Amino acid sequence: MQQSYEKVGKAEGTVGARVLVVDDDPTVAEVVSGYLDRAGYVVERAADGPDALARADAHWPDLVVLDLMLPGMDGLEVCRRMRGRGPVPVIMLTARGDEDDRILGLEVGADDYVTKPFSPRELVLRVESVLRRSRSPVGSAVPVSAGGLGVDPAARRATKDGVELALTHREFDLLAFFLRHPGRVYGREDLMREVWGWDFGDLSTVTVHVRRLRGKVEDDPGRPQYIQTVWGIGYRFDPTGTEGD
Repeated sequence: MQQSYEKVGKAEGTVGARVLVVDDDPTVAEVVSGYLDRAGYVVERAADGPDALARADAHWPDLVVLDLMLPGMDGLEVCRRMRGRGPVPVIMLTARGDEDDRILGLEVGADDYVTKPFSPRELVLRVESVLRRSRSPVGSAVPVSAGGLGVDPAARRATKDGVELALTHREFDLLAFFLRHPGRVYGREDLMREVWGWDFGDLSTVTVHVRRLRGKVEDDPGRPQYIQTVWGIGYRFDPTGTEGD
């Protein structure tokens, strides 16, 4: 990881956001915190899970940069507990190269992950991207509904048949995008660009979020009716809720 601080431009619209950095490696925590501070964020640091949860309770963060490998309580458990207390974007840090570990992070609700060693400047850009997406609804702020599903972007509220759905920020944005573009097929690259706002990244991020969203909106996620797979191309949202091929 790069140690010397570079000048990082301030992220317009996200300056002043509170970021909690959770890492038991003091060098990593110091460098990451330094870059975020120079980019205009209010940074708090925690070295383990209990400290992170206590700090979050005292001052709820706008975003958490969370190491996967923490002593005692690992990052996955910290993420689960934070998600149980309230919505907050999470970027997971992992030193592991195994794809299963990254997918686990996404499946417990992480919005993004960065694999060590990483460029702190790139991490700042990821923080900006996640914060922008969490604060800015995808597409219009006007509520939209179809097939019993609905989203209210201004309230960040999603429902199925009038019952509120517990969605992460990315799951909400993904559902909102599908509802606004019914009947069209989108590849994973398209969804990463339109929903995540990235022109690069691991496409398994999209796959995992589609699977998680299906688990929350489909009656039978194994036989999806709303979010259908178009083999070899991508996904299509069917507002009529009829089972695809």
